[in-house]
Amino acid sequence: MTIRAGSSYGAAAAALALVLASVAAVAGEVFFQEKFEDGWESRWVKSDWKRDENMAGEWNHTSGKWNGVPEDKGIQTSEDYRFYAISAEYPEFSNKDKTLVLQFSVKHEQKLDCGGGYVKLIGGDVDQKKFGGDTPYSIMFGPDICGYSTKKVHTILTKNDKNHLIKKDVPCETDQLSHVYTLIIRADATYTILIDNVEKQSGSIYEHWDILPPKQIKDPEAKKPEDWDDKEYIPDPEDQKPEGYDDIPKEISDPEAKKPEDWDDEEDGEWTAPTIPNPEYKGPWKQKKIKNPNYQGKWKAPMIDNPDFKDDPYIYAFDSLKYIGIELWQVKSGTLFDNILIADDPELAKTFAEETWGKHKDVCSSPSISIMAILLLTEHALTLVIVAG
Repeated sequence: MTIRAGSSYGAAAAALALVLASVAAVAGEVFFQEKFEDGWESRWVKSDWKRDENMAGEWNHTSGKWNGVPEDKGIQTSEDYRFYAISAEYPEFSNKDKTLVLQFSVKHEQKLDCGGGYVKLIGGDVDQKKFGGDTPYSIMFGPDICGYSTKKVHTILTKNDKNHLIKKDVPCETDQLSHVYTLIIRADATYTILIDNVEKQSGSIYEHWDILPPKQIKDPEAKKPEDWDDKEYIPDPEDQKPEGYDDIPKEISDPEAKKPEDWDDEEDGEWTAPTIPNPEYKGPWKQKKIKNPNYQGKWKAPMIDNPDFKDDPYIYAFDSLKYIGIELWQVKSGTLFDNILIADDPELAKTFAEETWGKHKDVCSSPSISIMAILLLTEHALTLVIVAG
């Protein structure tokens, strides 16, 4: 395993080496890794974004309200109705011709009803004290929840200054437990999204993002031939309107109606029977339709090569990846981030997840501690929550 670090990253590199000792048997290169242990604040810069408006939220270094190992801490949003922005720098690299793995764990202890739990990879030079929602990024990845309609894993790739959202709907976890989100981008332009080390979606970046224009388009010069018959059904020439059909009245006098005995023609006028719907009347006549024997189908313009299409063999790659940032708006605070990893080996990431989130999850349900029961007093009720991780 190789841990990349420049001269200014020596102390951090040494710490990473100790942290990753448990996965040393797995080959791979680690570009950045964070477990938010002692010294984490020296690696992260809290942004002043929204601070002048008194809308910048504070991060807590904590293991949360419930946890398997109290010493295992992350950073958690602590104030409602606030913007949060924090970032860390690592030695700049490109993922050209190599695999890129982005992984982190997130827990929504507040039972999030609207907000994000995603991270961003950023390239180029960034003033970390001004990092915020308008800062350009290369990749955004992680869960996003809002109401009943939005409960998905955001995966956005930025190319040519345009953000491209994945076209696949990948559901995210919505409970109050910790979950590990993993994005793998390979040099063959394929990708995989995992949650808790279980694959949820995979495929081609070419197909699942609209980054490039289509290879083929409908010929804009093509026109439907004048003799093209696209009528699937035609009137049946054998079906003729019955003689006298139009003379059938809609209503007729009620044959059972009788003139009242006390009716006085001089005082009441001439009596006429009330009308009723005519049972013989069938509505306006409509000629039956039959299948058109000359039907040619719906006309479609022929496809031609798109003159604007230009293949990009590095559609998956980013020339510069230099920062990781967390930028959120939270109506209800309580989202906790931990165990961040940027590497080039999916097996290394899998092992790291098992050695961190996996072990702590198992501790919660071990016989020595049993299952943790937590009483949460809400605005409306006293709720017993059983936490298994």
